[in-house]
Amino acid sequence: MFPQDAYHSHRPKEKLRLDSNNNENSVPKDFDTIDSNSNLGARRQRFPLANSKRKLDKAQAQSMLGKPANEVLKFPPVQPRGVGPHNNRTHVRKPHPQVPTVPIAVQGSDQFHTAKRSSTLPPPGVVVKKEQPQCEISGKEAISALSRAKSRECRQQIVEIYCKHKNKALMPERVPRYCPIEGKANVNVQWDEDPSGSAQLVPARMAFVLVVHGRSSRQFQRLFKAIYHTSHYYYIHVDQRSNYLYKEVLSLAGQYPNVRVTPWRMSTIWGGASLLTMYLRSMEDLLKMSDWSWDFFINLSAADYPIRGLKGGVLLEESFAGISAGIELAEAGAVRTNELLVAFLSKYRNMNFIKSHGRDNARFIRKQGLDRLFLECDTHMWRLGDRKIPEGIAVDGGSDWFLLNRPFVDYVVNSRDELVSSMKSFYAYTLLPAESFFHTVLENSAHCETMVDNNLRLTNWNRKLGCKCQYKHIVDWCGCSPNDFKTSDLPRFQQASRPTFFARKFEASVSQEIINQLDSYLFGSHPSGTPGLQAYWENIYEHETDGPASLSDSTLSHYHAFARMGLSRAASSLQGHPNDNSCRFMSTSHPVSVHLYFLSDKFQGYLLRHVATNRASAQLESLETWVTSKDHYTPASPPQPNNRLQHVQVGADWDPKERIFRNWGGLLGPRDEPVAVQRWSRSQSNLTATVVWIDPTNVIAATYDILVDASAEVTHYRPPLSPPLRPGLWTLRVLHHWNLLGQTSFIMAPLEFHRQQPIQQEDTLRLHSGPPKNSYMEQSFHGLNPVLRLPVSLGAVEEAEANAGLTGAPLRRWLDRLLEGHWSAADVCSMGPSVCPIMQRCKLTPWSSASPDPKSELSPPREDGRIR
Repeated sequence: MFPQDAYHSHRPKEKLRLDSNNNENSVPKDFDTIDSNSNLGARRQRFPLANSKRKLDKAQAQSMLGKPANEVLKFPPVQPRGVGPHNNRTHVRKPHPQVPTVPIAVQGSDQFHTAKRSSTLPPPGVVVKKEQPQCEISGKEAISALSRAKSRECRQQIVEIYCKHKNKALMPERVPRYCPIEGKANVNVQWDEDPSGSAQLVPARMAFVLVVHGRSSRQFQRLFKAIYHTSHYYYIHVDQRSNYLYKEVLSLAGQYPNVRVTPWRMSTIWGGASLLTMYLRSMEDLLKMSDWSWDFFINLSAADYPIRGLKGGVLLEESFAGISAGIELAEAGAVRTNELLVAFLSKYRNMNFIKSHGRDNARFIRKQGLDRLFLECDTHMWRLGDRKIPEGIAVDGGSDWFLLNRPFVDYVVNSRDELVSSMKSFYAYTLLPAESFFHTVLENSAHCETMVDNNLRLTNWNRKLGCKCQYKHIVDWCGCSPNDFKTSDLPRFQQASRPTFFARKFEASVSQEIINQLDSYLFGSHPSGTPGLQAYWENIYEHETDGPASLSDSTLSHYHAFARMGLSRAASSLQGHPNDNSCRFMSTSHPVSVHLYFLSDKFQGYLLRHVATNRASAQLESLETWVTSKDHYTPASPPQPNNRLQHVQVGADWDPKERIFRNWGGLLGPRDEPVAVQRWSRSQSNLTATVVWIDPTNVIAATYDILVDASAEVTHYRPPLSPPLRPGLWTLRVLHHWNLLGQTSFIMAPLEFHRQQPIQQEDTLRLHSGPPKNSYMEQSFHGLNPVLRLPVSLGAVEEAEANAGLTGAPLRRWLDRLLEGHWSAADVCSMGPSVCPIMQRCKLTPWSSASPDPKSELSPPREDGRIR
């Protein structure tokens, strides 16, 4: 038997019901039952503080302001028992094949590991300049924030705001209410089946504020095409961290006189106060644009899409049964889609459309964290303690997607009354402020009777998947996010009973097909033979805007290996002519760009654009290489009748909400933290599966059990492996009662680059030799080798040790050999003229990122004012 303190097992989490779509805000409906224990992010736990420890933490907080801005604090908050580099025994066990009891890693229930405390005393003789804080830092949340904030400026802000709040000088305790009615206004609006009744009204004009980030420029262009009309205005804010998208948006805006890009940019983190600041600043800009006469402020993201159809309602079932209705439907749809929105808002010109939470208000305040003090700095929302809601007003909130009329926008921006000024102060230190600020000001102002509890959107809330507390790395709270729509969600559009014009979220890399179907319904099908309709390209690297410094060493090493694959494929086309160099190239630099390539919603690989020297002409040529991966999952043989395992995959950047790896190709290196994901069929009973990680030298790096619920479809876990992980071919096995269910192999690629420079031997020996003492975890699983029939090969060990010291050309050959077993160059094309006679032009190939993509390409407006 194992010692009692060797591990403790976790029971499965209680099942969560699917919540309705009525609660359109970003905190869990049942916050206390949300599974927040994923090891993909930090986990907060309550823990007692001894008096002596609390005094020590206070003393530490007093001294933290004197640290340099780039110094990482050495005193994290007190760790929960069992968490730390020497306490990660929760999911592992000492090997003992006769006792098949293994600590259980419940689906999605992974541990978070942090470093141990270390002393922060300065070296002898070193004088550390300290600044006296403005008050005693006594709150444990403020102390925790101070210990984690990295910049000196952020720590100063934490102290300043905490002390102002402690001294009751940060925000008012009472705020006046100007609404002439008691309670909450309840204005109902109805569908207008025939917009001709609004023909005598002055048409409403919209100011669309498009808030975009990331890299999905082609999806954004499709949205823009779908909502564009010459009578409206478009003001675009691109996140400060999205330089590639910013370049693309600037190009788009230059083509249309009614499109502008904010001359300023912010990093609008999830849940941050910066999002509200961005909206208020955008509103102020729009009000100052005397040449833009708009009536409504509408915010959209690149993940939105219009869904309003021809018959006055949202999509009808028969529309999807035969979605090609011909040119007449396309022409009518293009006009009527805009007409319906204009007619509706013209009729309700005096209204403000904003969705409330629809639950008990006191509970909403608690779940939303409105009674907590937050501060945004270092692109993080820090929780600093408790606070009281100002008296005299009713606090409301819900969705941060809204349609506001111009008079109310002007009031929010320019009014100096006590309600607006107090609410701006209060929400400057609030989590998810855009989900509550406008609601609260509207409900308590003289505009309260214009409030319509409907933001005209349909949001794909699936809280069982969307509430995984996936934002804990940027906010000290547990939040939710809507899921992407897929074709299986089409019935959701048919069930909408309230006026709805837009839906979210859509993501072409997850499901472009549903966007295609919506687009065809609204505007008619594209002509037969239109290229690129089922293809989707998304840029993930651009040398001009990102630079090699934006790439990890592992990613950069993979990209260079992929470029060499393309050059080898081009050379192999010569078919045995050793003296013909016309298709032989020599790589010259880092990649120019990289795209993800999807076809019919399936990932097809990477498209790598790179420059190479043609050996025959000595001229530089711009090439694009398409590399595809091979699936190495193999089920047990012979098949077992009750084997529920359908697939196994190892990768990084697991997205538990969409259940996909955001590192699409599974590119792994020695310093990555791989996740193993298993996909299962449903059954009538639970089962316990054992997962075994095996490194290239047959060392068992980790083993743990996973409890697979009868209804479970996906399980995942990231074992706390000690880096660096040994490069080479790894194996992951899934067993049940020590019988193999299935296995897969994956590459842990050696690094060709270190800090974007060719790696040197001192670094290869450190990064390619495996973990210290050849131990991936505290415990050794060597005793399981005979049970799993894994002989320890001296030859494999010697080969690994020899490879660990490779640099230059030998290292590149090793890397290329490893990757060739899992990747291959499917094709190569040329961006321009080429000496190679068989090299096709990229713009003529259906897979290239340079090939035609009419569904995303922009054009001048037609006579009807639209471009789609």
